[in-house]
Amino acid sequence: MAHVSLPSPASPNLRMRERRGSLSPREFAASVRRAAREIGEHVSCDARYVGRVESGEIRCPNYAYERVFRHMFPGTSLADLGFTARGGSRRSAVLPAPRDEENDDVQRRTFLAGGPLAVVTALSWDLPAAARGTQGSLVPAAPAGTQAGTQAAAGTAGAVPFPVPLPGAKVGAREVREVESAVRQIRLLDDVHGADTLFERAGHTLRSTYQLLNCGTYSARVEQLLQAWAGELAISVGWLAHDSGRLAEARSLYAEALATARMAGDAALEAHAFCNTAFLARDAGRPREAVRAAQAARSAATGLGSARLLSLLALREAGGWALLRDRGACIRALGEARTAFESGVSDQDPEWMSFFNEAELAGLTAQCWAALGEFEPATEWARQAIALQPAHFVRNRALYTAELAHDQLGRGAVVEAAETGSTAVGLLAQVRSTRIRGMVSATAERMRPLGAVPEVADFLEKYQLALAS
Repeated sequence: MAHVSLPSPASPNLRMRERRGSLSPREFAASVRRAAREIGEHVSCDARYVGRVESGEIRCPNYAYERVFRHMFPGTSLADLGFTARGGSRRSAVLPAPRDEENDDVQRRTFLAGGPLAVVTALSWDLPAAARGTQGSLVPAAPAGTQAGTQAAAGTAGAVPFPVPLPGAKVGAREVREVESAVRQIRLLDDVHGADTLFERAGHTLRSTYQLLNCGTYSARVEQLLQAWAGELAISVGWLAHDSGRLAEARSLYAEALATARMAGDAALEAHAFCNTAFLARDAGRPREAVRAAQAARSAATGLGSARLLSLLALREAGGWALLRDRGACIRALGEARTAFESGVSDQDPEWMSFFNEAELAGLTAQCWAALGEFEPATEWARQAIALQPAHFVRNRALYTAELAHDQLGRGAVVEAAETGSTAVGLLAQVRSTRIRGMVSATAERMRPLGAVPEVADFLEKYQLALAS
């Protein structure tokens, strides 16, 4: 077992406890989320997070939380709030230290639990029946009695202390298949559940995979495949971070994937990394970065032979132009997206684009029109997205329904927006996505002054009950 230096026991953060005052941890967490929305941040603060802060377990918040706390308590520094200065809270380890304190616990546990055979079992849990193959599993079954079989059997019962691969350990096709299976499993689970419940375990898997790259020995072919799937895994975990409101972590993970793509000379992976970077930049309020990243993705994808990929990338660019209120450039990019989409599917379409169908095209188009402030077309496109979305993609149905409520409210259809909002609230029970919950929350906040309208009152009541559940 590799040596990892652990910190001394944490000291309680009494200053943050004082800031909470008479509010309960749950009430304080709600005030943190409200403050985040005021400045355009997305944080998934709950009572557990507040407890971790006050116990001193989180010695330095990530950048998103730091901005929110500074907004809540103007003129304060991290030290004023009882936190350790950034950089001073990191733990030493054989691997490079993680970027912030919140991720440190996840990364340390992953370092201890990493290994070639930990990759798939780290995610072998809560797999919906519809997502399982005919054998009931997404991953190849390991022979009984082997190390892989023993660990796979234990994987469903909880965390298993897998050994860290030793320097020079042989990595072959089996390990590559395991990483590939893990990527597919994350995508299926995200389609059903959303990101919030997946992020930490997926992070375990990612850490293990980079252990394989850094510590193992392999052939040139295995290296090529392992780099490609490691990059895809970094993007998948980055998306989970994005969808669960961890925008700084998502940006770092996408950068990791882009670096992997550049080192491997993998144009397909580079296009994927830039595609997600563009989407993240749009959501983070950096529209020019969104446009530049989308254009870089389109350049990388030029020779890949996938019209559907070029369609999605044009939509990513359109989203950036919409936020910049450049109507002409946005409409031009939307037209390019539609033209490329109508070219149809091909064998060159990336596997990760399985989500990109007519419904997704409509949903992203609706978001562009809404960002332009033109809510009539936005509403019609959002309706199409809901009607076209397959029923088993619960997360996307919740997303499009939340988008429709937002667009209906934008055009002044208050009763329709409230009724649609109530439908979105009903779907939230099946989805764990901070991003989607934030959309519904923003609509609820805008409707509060209209609480005298019966449909609005019903929506707000359902929303409050959903928050309490």
